[in-house]
Amino acid sequence: MLPPVEHAEYVAGVSEEIVRFAGLVANADLDAPVPSCPEWDLGKLTRHSGTVHRWIAHILRSGSTERVSPREVDLGLPTQRTGLPAWLAAGASPLRAALATDPNRPVWTWGPGGTAGWWARRALHETTVHRMDAQLALGLEPELSPTVAYDGIEEFLTNLPAVAADNIKGLPAGDSLHLHATDGPGEWTIQLADGGFTWNSEHGKAAVALRGTLVDLLLLLYGRRRPHDGDRFEAFGDLAVADRWLAATQL
Repeated sequence: MLPPVEHAEYVAGVSEEIVRFAGLVANADLDAPVPSCPEWDLGKLTRHSGTVHRWIAHILRSGSTERVSPREVDLGLPTQRTGLPAWLAAGASPLRAALATDPNRPVWTWGPGGTAGWWARRALHETTVHRMDAQLALGLEPELSPTVAYDGIEEFLTNLPAVAADNIKGLPAGDSLHLHATDGPGEWTIQLADGGFTWNSEHGKAAVALRGTLVDLLLLLYGRRRPHDGDRFEAFGDLAVADRWLAATQL
């Protein structure tokens, strides 16, 4: 198990990731398709990320304890699509300022938590995954520190019931999945039961086990990798269990 990421690290990490993301797309063809987000090109990916950043900043500045529609936020979109990378980068500083608050301050969140700190963690992982989407679209190997990838896996599993509970109910009780990192500490066991699931950060026997790097395991959970990719994962057991889980849990 890796040590927890501190709130200040989330806040600083978000800003750094936005700048890195904007740099990737600054001179890229914004019409280029994004294979990991089949309905998007790089322009739509960039606009989506910048919109989410401004939405989060608005929620935190307003201190709202009820959901705010993104349509209520002044996005300040550029008049030309070519301006999207600079617009994305310009959102880094306001978001960082909004996130640099008491992490225990109550605000609305779509997942469990209800605090400003939840948004700092969510903003970092939202941005890293989409920055890696941009890398995949550009034919680059996605990169992420093991510490952030580890935390991203835990954050994904923590928030998952809030967005995929209905899909998970349809999975067979008794299905189980084990993930094992090959480049550092990291094991997770997921168990399906009673129309839901439980998970822990421990070694355990399961119907299917997948071994890979922390970054690849994170991308697997987000549907950016496939369990059948033998160049990236060692698989043991019934891969159909992994296929069912991944089909039901894509965010």
